[in-house]
Amino acid sequence: MNTPSYPHPIIAREGWPFIAGSVVIALLVSFWSFGWSIPLWIVVIFVVQFFRDPPRQGSTAANAVLSPADGRIVVIAEVDDPYAERRALKISVFMNVFNVHSNRSPVDGTVKKVTYFPGKFFNAALDKASLENERNAMIIETTQGHTVTAVQVAGLVAKRILCYAKVGQTLGRGERYGFIRFGSRVDVYLPLGARPRVSIGDRVSATTTVLAELPDEHA
Repeated sequence: MNTPSYPHPIIAREGWPFIAGSVVIALLVSFWSFGWSIPLWIVVIFVVQFFRDPPRQGSTAANAVLSPADGRIVVIAEVDDPYAERRALKISVFMNVFNVHSNRSPVDGTVKKVTYFPGKFFNAALDKASLENERNAMIIETTQGHTVTAVQVAGLVAKRILCYAKVGQTLGRGERYGFIRFGSRVDVYLPLGARPRVSIGDRVSATTTVLAELPDEHA
């Protein structure tokens, strides 16, 4: 399955109200004093860069698992997947406020379950954030029959998780399915036997970076 055409080029739709509001405020202050408006124009630049959402192309290999987010790898470990109730390989991507924050499907497949969990707002780089922070878990069954769980996790200042995927929906790898505002993390749980293609500390880009390769046989 090929990456679908990108629906919201360059700037994420979630950012339009924030960008418009910050520009209006900066313009109003500019009419009064350009000097006092300079910090506000810096805020405008920050808001625009935060909500940038460029189109991406990634691997079309059938067993490739693509990064669901931009950021830094903070976890690669065999753990319990509490959402699909199994042992799994977990790979976590931590996003800071300067990363692109749209989330994209790591694999081709059908959404089997979407569950929202209220929680706390610890620093998303911490391990405990995976199970204690506000989060949204999506379980996907790939076209090869593998189960892949993608979990959007709120961070210290992230206050809104957006997930547009619905049960029964078919997602293509790299397809945009959600957004997290202002610093966060995405955990990906893969079947045991998946082979990581990243290391702790690596910088990754949504869709363009291959996180792992799924086993050749359904596990």
